[in-house]
Amino acid sequence: MKKLLLGAVMALGMMSASAQVKIGYINTDELMSIMPEAAKINSDLNEYQTTLQQQGLTLQKEAEAKRDQYFKDSATFSNSKKEIVRDELVKLYARLQNYDQEIQEKAQKYAQDKIAPLKIKALDAIKAVAKERGYTYVIDESSSSLLVMPPGDDLLPAVKTKLGIKDPPPAPAGTKPAGN
Repeated sequence: MKKLLLGAVMALGMMSASAQVKIGYINTDELMSIMPEAAKINSDLNEYQTTLQQQGLTLQKEAEAKRDQYFKDSATFSNSKKEIVRDELVKLYARLQNYDQEIQEKAQKYAQDKIAPLKIKALDAIKAVAKERGYTYVIDESSSSLLVMPPGDDLLPAVKTKLGIKDPPPAPAGTKPAGN
């Protein structure tokens, strides 16, 4: 659907020969990763994931304690009591098995909620730069699957300037970049 829409927009732009078409591109993933708010969002997400994992460990300990208590006391239980406790244990272990998926879903939703304002801020800055510089189309490199397109301009430097983001100083000669 995205390709079809992009193709239609580009075809319309090419058909209007009288109008100047100016195409730019930007990698929104890269832009958002260097925005000052990104570090706080990453920190919040890591903290949230740690909390969810701790809850999972607590749930696991609870299940193990109930299981151990059942094995210890089951000889004194009536058949109906055994059945009730076993059903509780089965439900608890089923919840524990599904907890990893639940953690992933909760973390993904939390991340989306946190990133949404950052995306809006980035998009507003991109739109402002595109308008100021007369760009008709701006393609997002991080999600575009176009392999061939007319030459365009990278808007990342201009949008960084618009947002007040400065490039880090270059690493001194002979040093390795972090993470290598």
